[in-house]
Amino acid sequence: MENLTLGPAADFSLVALFLRASLTVKAVMVILVLASAWSWAIIIRKLLVQAAARRDNAGFDRRFWSGEPLDDLFDRMGARPRGAAERVFAAGMTEWRRSQREDGALIPGAQSRIDRAMNVATLREGDRLTRGLPFLATVGSTAPFIGLFGTVWGIKTAFEGIALSQDTSLAVVAPGIAEALVATALGLLAAIPAVIFYNKLVTDADRITGQHEAFADEFSTILSRQIEDS
Repeated sequence: MENLTLGPAADFSLVALFLRASLTVKAVMVILVLASAWSWAIIIRKLLVQAAARRDNAGFDRRFWSGEPLDDLFDRMGARPRGAAERVFAAGMTEWRRSQREDGALIPGAQSRIDRAMNVATLREGDRLTRGLPFLATVGSTAPFIGLFGTVWGIKTAFEGIALSQDTSLAVVAPGIAEALVATALGLLAAIPAVIFYNKLVTDADRITGQHEAFADEFSTILSRQIEDS
């Protein structure tokens, strides 16, 4: 019986597939890996920022409704408020004090200026919560197509190699196809978490911003009563 000698088995590890890929496919893989890493950095950062914002909001809400005089609460905060709710409150209180004359009366239009100051502070905090999220949306929408481009290019290169070698055996075809498919896998690996966490982080940011807006409305109502009584 004739003995069959098998060639060395092809290495299908990710490192080997990357090293065997063409320059274009390598560039696609590197771009997708970097995009995925940067996406996870943004995700982790935003999760921490939003968790801190929720804690600060809860803590300040307890202090605000504790019955402590607002002037005393504002004085204890100092020049640098820590949380987002404190910064919205500080914006309103700062404008409130600036609108007071030496005789205790208020400058006309104080209410509208206070509302604008708190609206600006609320918008600034909302921007802080959503900064960087458009990158996640971009990765989620483009990464699969970038990976698909790498796959198409890799398959094209593989078929060119087959045509040159004139060998259509599976041992020749499989490595090239596997290298090409890695690009699609990396594209999905980058896109899926980006889309999931983009939706979550945007929803949570809108909810926190809504809390800031509700607090600004409540605080504005309190100040308007004092303005009418003065």
